[in-house]
Amino acid sequence: MSISLKKYTKEFRYNLILAYPVIIGLLGHTLVQLVDNIMVGQLGTAELAAVSLGNSFFFVAMALGIGFSMAITPLIAETDGARNIAAGRNVFIHGLILCTFLGIFLSIAVLISKPLLYKMGQPEDVVDLAFPYLQWVGLSLTPLVIFQAFKQFSEGLSYTRPAMYATLMANVINVILNYVLIFGFWIFPKMGVEGAALGTLFSRCSMLIFMVLYVRFKNQFSVYVSNINFQMPDWDLLKKIIHIGLPSALQMFFEVVFFTAAIWLSGILGKNPQAANQIALNLSSMTYMFAMGLGVTAMIRVGNQMGKKDFVSLKRIAYSIFLLIFLFDVLFCVFFLITNTYLPWIYLDRSNPLQLNDVQEVVKIASSLLIISAFFQISDGIQAVVLGALRGLQDVVLPAWITFFSYCFFGLPISYYLGIHTSLGATGIWIGLLSGLTLSAILLFIRFQYMTKKLIVN
Repeated sequence: MSISLKKYTKEFRYNLILAYPVIIGLLGHTLVQLVDNIMVGQLGTAELAAVSLGNSFFFVAMALGIGFSMAITPLIAETDGARNIAAGRNVFIHGLILCTFLGIFLSIAVLISKPLLYKMGQPEDVVDLAFPYLQWVGLSLTPLVIFQAFKQFSEGLSYTRPAMYATLMANVINVILNYVLIFGFWIFPKMGVEGAALGTLFSRCSMLIFMVLYVRFKNQFSVYVSNINFQMPDWDLLKKIIHIGLPSALQMFFEVVFFTAAIWLSGILGKNPQAANQIALNLSSMTYMFAMGLGVTAMIRVGNQMGKKDFVSLKRIAYSIFLLIFLFDVLFCVFFLITNTYLPWIYLDRSNPLQLNDVQEVVKIASSLLIISAFFQISDGIQAVVLGALRGLQDVVLPAWITFFSYCFFGLPISYYLGIHTSLGATGIWIGLLSGLTLSAILLFIRFQYMTKKLIVN
């Protein structure tokens, strides 16, 4: 038994070396939201709910942009495994062009969709605050998606640290700007929720600038970015990127819509359930970044083995990453079960007697949601990492349908019924989330088993 387990655990060290910069970088994205939520939460529960509502639109668009950019990593990893620099350069150039156009398109789409905020049955005071917030975070989509093209390219070459550096720098900028723009300082006016959005916009622009300069001037990237000649696009390559990128984008889109529906459904219940949902969702997102980071590691390492045509090692390496995320998520499960009554307080101001009843209600609801979140840590983590491995195999179409079925046809109806038509309220909404994520994890693992067995036999 120990010998059998060792063939997986011996891969842990290299998996973590690849994963930890990605995890820190992804945590940086989430920390931007955490800082926004904590600072805005000091203004009141309506302001916190407004950030939740505005981000629900933003995250849907962001999922499409980030999901699409993920096509770059397995293709770059495959060219790296095959030692084909010219092919890698072409993937990077075409991926960057597509992400640039997509980022601009998504920003415009979010700005156009702002009036929908008033037609969703959400609390009116929350919508009034969310409207200007959504404008600025919508504009931040363009630099964010272009940044993703550079990030996925770098990670495809197994250089996972540059994006981490960019995100850490952006977080420092975001904290400073949030403080001066939300609360007002020196020559800066007090802008509240809108100030948080502006801080996010400028911090994401700084990430892109850092990444462009890093890739341009670092020696390890020079063979890919020097002497680039802009010629007619390779339409076959563009189609290949779109063929992988579109289903990957849809996979992320379905999951984000699933969680976004929880925000909208909780908004129907009132501003306090919506604020509580935002707290639980933000905390769950922090731990989910470990799964996302290991999912990227699976995508890189599986893509490398695809380039080498070593399918036995491919399966062994993927299993080692599945085992690693399982161990992490068991720890997160225990952590949430122990701290569920304490964590919500970091978002709220208990010193304002005028809002004390609202604050206590939000904490009570959020604490119950974190108990459910504790249990879906495992299924959410496994499905994210298996999806990464399937992207490394460039198997993306059927997994997209699996996520669509699991989230939209299975989990979402459960969330709607239990949340709106029973006394469970927000807790019922999250039981639906748990159900959809668990089914997705099971079906995706079965798909990976089938694909790897097929590769090894052939």
